[in-house]
Amino acid sequence: MSSVGFWPGSGDVKEAASYSYAAPLPEGFKDAVARPSSAYFDAQLGEFLLTYEAVRTEPSPTGTLFDFCQSTYEAASRLGKWDVQQLER
Repeated sequence: MSSVGFWPGSGDVKEAASYSYAAPLPEGFKDAVARPSSAYFDAQLGEFLLTYEAVRTEPSPTGTLFDFCQSTYEAASRLGKWDVQQLER
């Protein structure tokens, strides 16, 4: 499963951020390259984060957020060896 969403900030994630995780976590996912470059993998949470501030200050916030979602989905599907053609019909 690949999941993305928005967290307003509290608990372990103090600032508002978009997140992306895969379950079960495919081997190598934490080392995958997520876009944009300001996205990072939080080992404690086991997911990629992209802060609201990073998105807000980009020339194309919508495009930046889409890129984050797409790049982490692609990493999860590739590393998880999913049958993407069947999933994306």
